[in-house]
Amino acid sequence: YRTIPLISCFLMTLPSGSIYNVNNNSPNVDWTGLALSSSSLFDFPVNPWDIMLCLSGTVIACENAIVVAIIFYTPTLRTPMFVLIGSLATADLLAGVGLILNFVFQYVVSSETISLITVGFLVASFTASISSLLAITVDRYLSLYNALTYVSEKTLHYVHLMLVGAWGASLGLGLLPVLGWNCLDDAEACSIVRPLRRANITLLAASFFVIFGLMLSLYLRICKIVCRHAHQIALQQHFFAASHYVATKKGVSTLAIILGTFGASWLPFAVYCLVGEREYPSVYTYATLLPATYNSMINPIIYAYRNAEIQRSIYLLLCGCFHVNVSYRSRSPSEV
Repeated sequence: YRTIPLISCFLMTLPSGSIYNVNNNSPNVDWTGLALSSSSLFDFPVNPWDIMLCLSGTVIACENAIVVAIIFYTPTLRTPMFVLIGSLATADLLAGVGLILNFVFQYVVSSETISLITVGFLVASFTASISSLLAITVDRYLSLYNALTYVSEKTLHYVHLMLVGAWGASLGLGLLPVLGWNCLDDAEACSIVRPLRRANITLLAASFFVIFGLMLSLYLRICKIVCRHAHQIALQQHFFAASHYVATKKGVSTLAIILGTFGASWLPFAVYCLVGEREYPSVYTYATLLPATYNSMINPIIYAYRNAEIQRSIYLLLCGCFHVNVSYRSRSPSEV
């Protein structure tokens, strides 16, 4: 099954007049028919950047489909932490599928309606992914700040409310271009990503910076709590110099990797959304958009595959005869 999306990506590279879809008069990225100028593509029938986006979407979809299946079919993975990881994996899975569908539709089906739906689907999926990351950050902070009362029905209810709000807001942003907030009838209002209007892309970029600022603030608070806890434990065990340094370094390094990966993936595209103009060469948009998709590729590695319980579930799935007799303790978000 994994080879089907790959075949659909490469099949389009075969020479064919019906799929040569290059708009020489539109230098900006066009989600209704993404294109680079003919000087950049020469006689290549399909935009190479589109192929890379499709391949990225294929990897994203395969990685996150495994995570979603594992969480869905494992009854023990129903704690708030895994509910949030499942939400993140679902959003990234939809984003990967959206990238594949966008590639197929833009070179096979020439329809503005389908293109608008695809754009809205992608916007909603990536927004839900970023919102789920914020929800995971909030959950990690609460698990440390309210460690004694974290595991309760109230916490699970709170997590469900967060996810309803996150997915509701994401769906709303995704519906905006479909319901008419697009530039199909007004080329002057287009942004670096057609058919999104300049105001629309600015709203999305501003929303990202708000979420990134909240995540940065929460992770700084988490870092302070981790350092304080490590210091207290070190004093109790009378090994201040060694244990405090090791525990603090490990906690800070983990937080730096999480936040650094997120920022490095999305910040270039978010900044370019604010400063870029539709007349700029589309290669700039592709060069910042492609790394943004890598965040959805890295998320399952950081949040899912490193988790011991998910690893155990994968082993059980791959080998039905695998049995673990030792007791297994559910870990809190702060340990992930």
